[in-house]
Amino acid sequence: MATNENLPPNVIKQLAKELKNLDETPPEGIKVGVNDDDFTTIFADIDGPAGTPYENGVFRMKLILSSDFPHTPPKGYFLTKIFHPNIANNGEICVNTLKKDWNPTLGLRHVLLVIRCLLIEPFPESALNEQAGKMLLENYEEYARLARLYTGIHAKPKSKPKHGAISESTTALNVDQRNNASAQNADQKSTLANTGAPSPSPLASSTTSSKATSFQDQPAGSALPLSENGAVGSSTVPPAAAAPVAQKKDVGLKAQAEKKKIDARKKSLKRL
Repeated sequence: MATNENLPPNVIKQLAKELKNLDETPPEGIKVGVNDDDFTTIFADIDGPAGTPYENGVFRMKLILSSDFPHTPPKGYFLTKIFHPNIANNGEICVNTLKKDWNPTLGLRHVLLVIRCLLIEPFPESALNEQAGKMLLENYEEYARLARLYTGIHAKPKSKPKHGAISESTTALNVDQRNNASAQNADQKSTLANTGAPSPSPLASSTTSSKATSFQDQPAGSALPLSENGAVGSSTVPPAAAAPVAQKKDVGLKAQAEKKKIDARKKSLKRL
């Protein structure tokens, strides 16, 4: 495997400086991957330029540096499949900057920018993909359609993680709770059917549930409400208030009886 040992020390020093600069201030639409142990292979992700068939795509490419770099140009390859006149089926890039127009003083930033510009303005005259070059010259609409198709299939940006997992979990929990409640109701109906008892109506179930809740909410040691016929939970008069009322009623009845006796005695005395 090629490493930094294949490059002269002065070249390694220059590359390290360039790569650091690219990492801190990347060119527009280009993100460079830095490997400190191997400067001979440089990876970059290129955003498809807006207004082109490559828009909304992210294309991975690499530059391979030879041992006598920068005297010879690097070789460029697209790793993401793309339909482009100047990019071969194996990903090799054909651009004059990497061939006859190469200059040892050109930096990596310039090379990457030229490759991105190639997506904006192809050169069908020097096509490595003859089909794409011919289609670009003769039927641009069809060329653009195929280029967009390749972009949509092969150059999709990585999908972001979904949000709302907590909401989804909560929804699933609520569904499970409803299913458990339904299962319990079904078991109750089955038990009642086996014992011959009538199945409770939904209203009766609701009333029972409400009463159970009221019993649970009642403080410990407190008196439960009584109805006129002694039923629990149907009257608003507490037993503590009902007892004095009954006592007063008994006292009134006794007073009336005594008064009647006195009146009878008075009538008897008058007759005498």
